[in-house]
Amino acid sequence: MKRALFWKILFGFWVTFILMTQGTWLLFTLFRPLPEQSEYARGMARMSVEAATSAIRRGGEEAFRAQVVTWPAKNQIEVRSAETKSLSARDNQQGQPLAEQVAKSPDGKSYIVRAFPRQTSHSHGPLGIPPEVLTTGIVAGLIFSLILAWYLTRPIEQIRKGFDRLARGDFSVRLGPAMGRRTDEIADLSHDFDKMAGQLGELVLARDRLLADVSHELRTPLARLNLAIGLARQDPSNLDDALKRISGEAGKLDEMVGELLSLAKLESNSGDGEDYFNFAEVVESVVRDARYEAAPKHIEIALDAPPNSADFGWVAKGSGKLISRAVENVVRNAVRYAPDGGTVNLALSHIGDKIVLTVDDNGPGVPNEALLTMFDPFSESADGFGFGLGLAIARRAITVHGGSISAQNKNPNGLRTTITFPSSGMDSA
Repeated sequence: MKRALFWKILFGFWVTFILMTQGTWLLFTLFRPLPEQSEYARGMARMSVEAATSAIRRGGEEAFRAQVVTWPAKNQIEVRSAETKSLSARDNQQGQPLAEQVAKSPDGKSYIVRAFPRQTSHSHGPLGIPPEVLTTGIVAGLIFSLILAWYLTRPIEQIRKGFDRLARGDFSVRLGPAMGRRTDEIADLSHDFDKMAGQLGELVLARDRLLADVSHELRTPLARLNLAIGLARQDPSNLDDALKRISGEAGKLDEMVGELLSLAKLESNSGDGEDYFNFAEVVESVVRDARYEAAPKHIEIALDAPPNSADFGWVAKGSGKLISRAVENVVRNAVRYAPDGGTVNLALSHIGDKIVLTVDDNGPGVPNEALLTMFDPFSESADGFGFGLGLAIARRAITVHGGSISAQNKNPNGLRTTITFPSSGMDSA
């Protein structure tokens, strides 16, 4: 298993941490004041010189030697006689003294008292950096970089394993619980992964269900075709009737295949486009065609639309052909379930920037549990009330154009289907 990202993060942050700490030390060393430039150091040096001078004046060399052994080594004291003989153990100092005085002992001898900065005894590493600082930076940087690399790469490795399981068809994989209490971008990515896995699972389940439904729906006309062929072979005198039956079943098969192709096209979101069409004119055209189909059942189809149907307010963006097919499927469904001599009422209106079309019929309605599933392909309620592909195509065509479709039962009977569609925002000006 490759862990290139882990090592890149580890070494990258480790080197950066070391450079930052050691660079900070160098800058601090270069720009901080020297010990001899410190006012505190100068003050201590003056106090030490005053004490040494006072001891010499009071008791000479013996008094100085007795007192100097009790002093802390904050500053180093040098005392020289006029003959340049040193009286202190701290001799041969380098650099400029911090303080200096001349003192005379009771026996008349003169002494020069000087205070120098205390010399440090610790060793230095590269570029003058103390080994303790260098070691601390290396160890602390390694620990920090190790924790950071693990913190960043661990969820990435979990996401990689999740994609591997997803590629093998395990749509139940979820990464949210593995992220714990993280609230950063990686946690957001895992939540998006969970959402994607759920949607893919639903799509695959819907695909399998659609294939099963299509297989079931195709089996019926195919069985009738085989039956008609068998009857024609048994009794050639019924050949004309058999051919009519075969022709009818073949037409049903062709219609179903066409609906499946339309649904597949809409599922790929290829229905939307940059064209514009007049929604009111599309509805009026569908109503004219539907009246011919409803005439044998003496069903009246009425359209309540504003007189200015050619106004720009009814212009919508997308494929007018697909929307016409969607509205036609809804109207056909209403005509199908309306009783002989019944009515189908369509109403077209504006609500804000939305175009609203309602289709009412006075049929038996649908079971309440089927209101949410009636727009799914080949859906069927518990009491055997089923639907084909027409309403599924209608919903998908409207959805890809940014609209919505819903249905509700009317009181005392009938069904109302509502289509909400966005207008293009044009006005008559």
